[in-house]
Order: sequence, then structure tokens, then C-alpha cells
Amino acid sequence: MPTVVASDPRATLRGGLPDRYLTPDDIADMFGVPLETVYQWRRKRTGPPGFRIGKHLRYDPADVRAYVMQRKSAGQSAA
Repeated sequence: MPTVVASDPRATLRGGLPDRYLTPDDIADMFGVPLETVYQWRRKRTGPPGFRIGKHLRYDPADVRAYVMQRKSAGQSAA
């Protein structure tokens, strides 16, 4: 399956997530937020769920997609 390369990291969320675990830097790039915001989301448990592999924080692309879909449906039901 060919890899989609986009100049806008947020296009990754529209065009399909990579087939690897994502780093906090990846999440910050995708959502267009500072890296510190990603860590605040984790502390407050408001962002996509992450997990640790040793000392490294990673995100499952399926969990990130589910988080985005949940946020989109919550926004539509509030409108």
C-alpha cells in the first residue's frame, strides 16, 4: 500500500494515519498545537489516549482516529 505524503501534517488525519505508533511530536504536528499542549492533554486526560513503551509515550493510530471521530460527532450533536 503506497504511503501518502502530505506537506500539511493535518492532512494525515484526513488521508489516513501512518502504519506505526505515533509520537507526541506527531500528534502536535497533526493537530497543529504546541508539544506542551499534547502533554497537558495527557495530564488532564482530554486528548487522544496514549501509552508508554518504557519511558516513551506513543499513540495508536486507531485510538487517534477514534478520538477525532468522537470529537467530530460531539461537535455535531452540540450544534
